[in-house]
Amino acid sequence: MGAVSGLGTLISKNPLPSFYPRDLLFGAAGAAIFRAVVYFKAKNAKKYRHGVEYGSARWGTADDIRPFINPKFDQNILLTQTERVMVGRNKIPKYNINKNVLVIGGSGSGKTRFHIKPNLMQMNASYICTDPKGTVVLKCGKMLQRGGYEIKILNTIDFKQSMKYNPFRYIYCENDILKLVNCIMENTKGDDDFTPFRNIMNEFYARDTSRKIKSVFKSKGMAGKHMTGQVPYGYLWADDKREQWVIDDEAAAVVRQIFSLTMEGFGPYQISQLLKRQKIEIPAVHLARHGEGVNKTKTFKDPCGWGSSTIVHILKKREYLGHTVNFKTRKHFKDKKSHYVDESEWTIFENTHEAIIDQETFDNVQRIRANVRRYPDGYGEIHPLTGLMYCADCGGKMYVHRSYNGERIPQYTCAEYGKYPIGTRCKTQHRINASVVLTLIADMLKAIADYSKNDRAEFIKTVQEAQASQQATDITKKRRRLAVAQKRAGELEKLMCKIYEDNALGRLPDARYAALDAQYAKEQDELSSEIDGLEKAISGFEQSKKSAEKFIALVEKYENFNTMTTTMLNEFVEKILVHERVRKGSIETTQEVEIYFNFVGRYVPPHFGEVNLTPEEQEALRKKKERKDRLHQNYLRRKASGKQKEYEDRIKTEKRRKMEAKKAALRAEDMAKGVFYIAGGVPPQEPQKGTLPARNAVG
Repeated sequence: MGAVSGLGTLISKNPLPSFYPRDLLFGAAGAAIFRAVVYFKAKNAKKYRHGVEYGSARWGTADDIRPFINPKFDQNILLTQTERVMVGRNKIPKYNINKNVLVIGGSGSGKTRFHIKPNLMQMNASYICTDPKGTVVLKCGKMLQRGGYEIKILNTIDFKQSMKYNPFRYIYCENDILKLVNCIMENTKGDDDFTPFRNIMNEFYARDTSRKIKSVFKSKGMAGKHMTGQVPYGYLWADDKREQWVIDDEAAAVVRQIFSLTMEGFGPYQISQLLKRQKIEIPAVHLARHGEGVNKTKTFKDPCGWGSSTIVHILKKREYLGHTVNFKTRKHFKDKKSHYVDESEWTIFENTHEAIIDQETFDNVQRIRANVRRYPDGYGEIHPLTGLMYCADCGGKMYVHRSYNGERIPQYTCAEYGKYPIGTRCKTQHRINASVVLTLIADMLKAIADYSKNDRAEFIKTVQEAQASQQATDITKKRRRLAVAQKRAGELEKLMCKIYEDNALGRLPDARYAALDAQYAKEQDELSSEIDGLEKAISGFEQSKKSAEKFIALVEKYENFNTMTTTMLNEFVEKILVHERVRKGSIETTQEVEIYFNFVGRYVPPHFGEVNLTPEEQEALRKKKERKDRLHQNYLRRKASGKQKEYEDRIKTEKRRKMEAKKAALRAEDMAKGVFYIAGGVPPQEPQKGTLPARNAVG
């Protein structure tokens, strides 16, 4: 109480504030501290929401967006099927928001279909649309005109398609572009506002200059002149004018060797290593020695270091046929890089210079390269028939297996059969011995050679009849399939329009529409590719290169067919179709094999395979067949009763042990030859191509 009374006495004595410096300093400091506390508390209060983590959000509800929606449906900007924003100003100021909408999506994701077109259908404002594909004006133009809209088009590509005033119509040269830009800049206030347009005009100027340069090159290329300043390997310039190519004998011999080795079954890597061992200069070094190419001053570490890519590039060049091929690449005015275009866009002028390779060899090499051979399965060399064998039922490639039960018996099976789940892509293996196919080819070629020698005119007549029959059957199937595909393509277009209308009117949910649209679009793309292929195939029948005369000349090229080399197989055989055996599990059975030859297609000489048996031989054959049928029925009964499985399980272990021992011996032999590699490892070199005698290969 004493302290309180003393404080009251002190105040009552002097109620005015003290003006001593120390007292003023303490007062000012206290006021500053108090103000700082109030300031920071108020500032931090904006950053915290008590009970809610900062930065969290919640999904909006219908109540949240309702103040922004105009009750009149057509006076809104459509965002989704249920959300929209009014076009005009809101009566309540706090609900006035900007009307900018950002739609992000890749090409084909539906930005135009799901946002632009539905909002154009609202017809509640004036619109400015960029239409680079030209589809919006085609699909929505009539609708807008019926709604009272006046459509004006500014087409910077085709000026004739533009309407009303078009400043680009007055541009005839590069100076006109600069005049237009300067005119707009001088009459436009604010440089920053004009920057985007200036960028557009600069790009237009660069694009126009690039287009004019391209037109000069195109006129030169369309005249059949060489557009490159460098000659390909195998040719040299004829004179200083550098307009005509002549054969370089030294390099042309190497080019012919490369094509010949490919016909023999060698791969690009093998060919490159062979040329390297022969100390042949690579194309860049050879051309530099003649003052050509782009590497005249370059020093090469290995002048004979051939690579696989160089071999592949040489094998693809049509110029070796004597043709001039222009417009294989295209440059863009922005990145200045060359981009390869589709082969359908090339312009080919035939027979403009002397050829190094004939057409038949070139076509065979392209076919061989299209059937890229895989490495063998570790049991020997690549078989000569690899790349020619196909399954007759599923159309899949057939792969060779080098060892069967530990024996060297090359056999081909359908690759589709073994793909998981086994037996779903192709029902059976279609297994066949390679030696049987080689023997069949050799026998057919012998029969054809004898038949053509005895009666050349009759041979040509039968070949032409066979070709006509095959083509008539194939073209009928293709035309029938083309009609079905085109009809289905038309149906898909109607279906896509229908589901779009249903979705726009709210009768089809967005999720269901997206699923159906993706399904129809995928089917439409597949049909489009199939229709293009069918149309090309049908048009190709009239331009068929098959000729009996060429086939006869090829037959006469060889004296005998006892040994079928890889080159002979590639020259004669186009493809071989293998059917399934009549009776599976039987050592001797009937199996159909279709052989399609180059130039003549599938052709079987008259009376080929016919054998006149004596009555005794016929009786022996009948008894043999009865015995085979009886043994097969016994096997089926044992299999049904389970005894066959018991027998196989009993001998399985010992049988497998013997088989693995034989396979190990074969692997050791192949590893000594350098044609076997461990699975998963990288082989030191590509496997060597093998050659089998047709007659001696029959076991």
